[in-house]
Amino acid sequence: MSGWLKIVGLGPGSEAMITPEVTAALQEATDVVGYVPYVNRVAPRDGLVRHGSDNREEIRRAEQALQLALEGHKVVVVSSGDPGVFAMAAAVFEALEVGDAQWRALDIQVLPGISAMLAASASVGAPLGHDFCCINLSDNLKPWALIEKRLRLAAEADFAMAFYNPRSKSRPVGFERTLDVLREACGLDRLIIFARAVSTPEESVRVTTLGEATPDMADMRTLVIVGSQQTRLIERSGSPLVYTPRSAD
Repeated sequence: MSGWLKIVGLGPGSEAMITPEVTAALQEATDVVGYVPYVNRVAPRDGLVRHGSDNREEIRRAEQALQLALEGHKVVVVSSGDPGVFAMAAAVFEALEVGDAQWRALDIQVLPGISAMLAASASVGAPLGHDFCCINLSDNLKPWALIEKRLRLAAEADFAMAFYNPRSKSRPVGFERTLDVLREACGLDRLIIFARAVSTPEESVRVTTLGEATPDMADMRTLVIVGSQQTRLIERSGSPLVYTPRSAD
């Protein structure tokens, strides 16, 4: 079978954060499949067909990519960040599990990328330096009750927490409720980081506390990190540094 499928991460935004492995896959590809803004990050060239689709069409997109590969195309499915973190790798495997049995014989690879979570952490220091968890705050694919349960349990376990998809125009209330839960569970002095569009010209990073945080500090391009009880702030001239020690009491 001549076709193949590679599911890749384009990193958080800067071309410098795309891995050489992913760059090589894109250069060899005949087709790129993904959400329109991510497909647009791949430069057009002769011999490459770009297939952009809407954000909520993950399974259909995955099925399209698998079928193209079955027909002999060299297909790259693109995500931002890392494809295995709230992105297209899981969607492809979900489609593969229930779809055409022939798809299972395909050469399928997942090529990792630099996640927004790791880029955001690096932008301020090392707030994820000890145990941490990562939660998607979108309730499009899971109920809010489950999100709130996980928030409370993560706070009780004293993890640092990284949040994807905190707030959108269609979900303006969820992040306000998230902040309320965290204030109740963690207190007002807990450090919180709002890292927006990291590694792009629009990058904006703000370090504050839960007591000072407001919902409008986040949007869909913002990665939010809440520290644990151990997370520390180092004041200095210019931007402060935030880190969580590698050891715990």
